[in-house]
Amino acid sequence: MTNLSPPPHDTSPPHAAPRLHLSAITKRYASLVANSEVSLTVLPGEIHALLGENGAGKSTLVKIIYGSVKPDEGSVSFNGSQVHIRNPQAARALGISMVFQHFSLFETLSVAENVWLGLDKHLTLAEVTQRISAKASEYGLDIDPSRPVYTLSVGEMQRVEIIRALLTNPQLLILDEPTSVLTPQAVVKLFVVLKKLSSEGCSILYISHKLHEIRELCTACTVLRAGKVTGHCNPQNESNASLSRMMIGAEPPALEHRAAHAGNVVLGVHQLTLPRIDQFGMNLNAVSLNVRAGEVVGIAGVSGNGQRELMYALSGEDTRADGGMVTLFGAAVGHLGPAERRRLGVQFVPEERLGRGAVPSMSLAHNLMLTRNIAISKTGWIRVKDLAKQADGIIARFKVKASGAQATAKSLSGGNLQKFIVGREIEAEPKLFIVSQPTWGVDVGAAAQIRGEILALRDAGCAVLVVSEELDELFEISDRLHVMAKGQLSPSLKREDATVSLVGEWMSGLWPDTTPSAAHVLAEKETA
Repeated sequence: MTNLSPPPHDTSPPHAAPRLHLSAITKRYASLVANSEVSLTVLPGEIHALLGENGAGKSTLVKIIYGSVKPDEGSVSFNGSQVHIRNPQAARALGISMVFQHFSLFETLSVAENVWLGLDKHLTLAEVTQRISAKASEYGLDIDPSRPVYTLSVGEMQRVEIIRALLTNPQLLILDEPTSVLTPQAVVKLFVVLKKLSSEGCSILYISHKLHEIRELCTACTVLRAGKVTGHCNPQNESNASLSRMMIGAEPPALEHRAAHAGNVVLGVHQLTLPRIDQFGMNLNAVSLNVRAGEVVGIAGVSGNGQRELMYALSGEDTRADGGMVTLFGAAVGHLGPAERRRLGVQFVPEERLGRGAVPSMSLAHNLMLTRNIAISKTGWIRVKDLAKQADGIIARFKVKASGAQATAKSLSGGNLQKFIVGREIEAEPKLFIVSQPTWGVDVGAAAQIRGEILALRDAGCAVLVVSEELDELFEISDRLHVMAKGQLSPSLKREDATVSLVGEWMSGLWPDTTPSAAHVLAEKETA
């Protein structure tokens, strides 16, 4: 039974002043009310979950706490005193640190320089570099402090954000989807760290769509729906189903994963070997795989192990592949660019939403034209009404929370933008659908819908390749799995034979020893 009254808080001494207290916080954007009279209390040492579907107002609320957004009404108290947090610098001075879902890093600076910007300037860059290495080693968040941020994958950028926050020794740590790009082993280690921080009095406000994480880690939970607080509970006394009902008003539909009826090979990758483009990239070494019509092939692995380089080679952003290293329906396409591959039936969703999957300042309607040659007349003019109609159709089908087709991409929450981008590519009726991190930062209801759409594509005969660091997701939708580590690809693994422990082990490169030629033979056998 869900408890809709505030839960008891046993983690703090009697009469302890709240670490954070929000009272009747309201924030409006024109006619949109992002937060409506939201009240929230987090006690010292408490790990408090903030739960809600995409667009529920979570991001706006935590930006208010961190000083990035000013509330229209209401008050904020920290350690018993009312405060006016003017900006993130003032928040950090109070002892508040945050890891954003959308990162706040300068791409032309190094990891160490980015971290240095947010720390006390009495530290030298060399000292900061040393501290980064120590924290990275302590928490299992491998990162090179000297690397420019533009060379990092999304997962590596998230590691930088986590390390930067932890180096401030915060009293309140806000984490927005912190485990989305971590291995199961790294998640366990991070949870040990967070529980230790909690035992030392650090309060943690934890945002995640992974309900099992919230139930394991958090002792209190506030639920938002449409910008309003709809309930409180102790998530350790709840089930995933009851938390889903509190969040979206219903349980997400169960996926029906029927046995695949794989057809001919659509995508072939044969001994793909490419040197890294920059010194911080990853060499691809004899990567071989096949994806057939009517099947979903998943690729697991820790971010930064060659997934980005592989995606560039498959999408056409990297056209250096020799001869028949990349084939589509048996024809060599390694030399073709993205537009030419799309004309052959390939649709692609990159892991980076803003700046790669969508232009932030462009409307959703105009973002459709990035990957689809639609709504253009024979004379070359854009049919604006037709374009808007198609965008509105995607918004409706994929339940994207947006003000309409003219809303800019940057105005959407991360999860809603992801739904639109995935919808844009699926609506093109691809023959080969390649998607990286399909449900990163997406709520449970939307994640179930996206996964269901992927399976529907598969059942309609589309070949699907999914790169994800969500093992549960890969187990749910894949027919076969590979693991990527250090620029190499593991042998194929049937979904029914895959376990978290086995895949986690393979993420370190510890799969059965196969020479490149043997791997090629194995890939060829899969087509038989």
